Amino acid sequence: MRATVMYGAGDVRVENVPDTRLVEPTDALVRVTRAAICGGDIWPYNQMQPSETGQRMGHEFIGIVAAIGADVRTVKAGDVVIAPDAWSDGTCVFCREGLHTSCLHGGWWASDGIDGGQGEGVRVPEADGTLVILPVGRDDALMPSLLTLSDVMGTGHHAALAAEVGPGKTVPVVGDGAVGLCGVIAAKRLRAERIILLGSHPARIALAKEFGATDIVSERGDEAVERVRELTSGFGAHSVLECVGHEQSTVTALSIARPGGAVGRVGLPQRESIPTALATFFKNVTVSGGPAPARAYIEELLPDVLEGRIQPGRVFDRVTNLDGVPDGYRAMNEREAIKVLIEF
Repeated sequence: MRATVMYGAGDVRVENVPDTRLVEPTDALVRVTRAAICGGDIWPYNQMQPSETGQRMGHEFIGIVAAIGADVRTVKAGDVVIAPDAWSDGTCVFCREGLHTSCLHGGWWASDGIDGGQGEGVRVPEADGTLVILPVGRDDALMPSLLTLSDVMGTGHHAALAAEVGPGKTVPVVGDGAVGLCGVIAAKRLRAERIILLGSHPARIALAKEFGATDIVSERGDEAVERVRELTSGFGAHSVLECVGHEQSTVTALSIARPGGAVGRVGLPQRESIPTALATFFKNVTVSGGPAPARAYIEELLPDVLEGRIQPGRVFDRVTNLDGVPDGYRAMNEREAIKVLIEF
């Protein structure tokens, strides 16, 4: 079968790789019908050291079950399924607490010999705990929005929960990428009173406004902090969503939180320590977040997608096939595209 392999910064190839096969009785084989390029994939696209063996890529995919192991009970061949950003058994202590990304028996796609989602097929370990059956056909018009539940919409929702978004609150969203835009959707869904997008790309700003953003701050650094303070009567914001991971975006997010506020961090951090820790400490600001346990949120968000209350699939502004994946990485890296959908 064919799949995406990254060999170093800027070096993405589509190659023949070994076909998927059942290994454990709890496995399922999924024939991928749709996948995506994640903003998180752009970090190695810029930073990965050259490798002779390469790294399989992708952790967002929907497909059709092709085969199941002897112990699989919840899915069957022919089911249309979505896979979250990490695989998990659904039964360990952390899964039961809704933290599937810390599953004692789980792991990440495209690592430790597990297939990546940007390929024609995936062996899914712990299929019963991982896969969710979708009540639609493989070519349903809602597929782009359903695909976001594998990661990006769940990540925006995770940021909003970590930041304690709720009715009457002011919520800045730092970052106008796909996660930030889904963060706007999540904040609106949780009934935030005011949603401030910090971003500068015109097309993304327009989409954010349609999703529910009430204010736009296009400044950066200290100017952005000052502008948000002006919009919040000098107090700062109740709930801040940090959706980038850069040092500057993190400093901005922490600096615009009001005393007693909360920051939900879902941008992959690019440094080991949290900046402005002393100021944040004395303001009693809660800092929370991490990789989104998307599996915990799929059933919650699925009805809103199926019934049209949210349309996160609109963050996909480019569609390609597997051969077009390398150019899709380039387009996202150069901010020509918000998020790329891959059709098989």
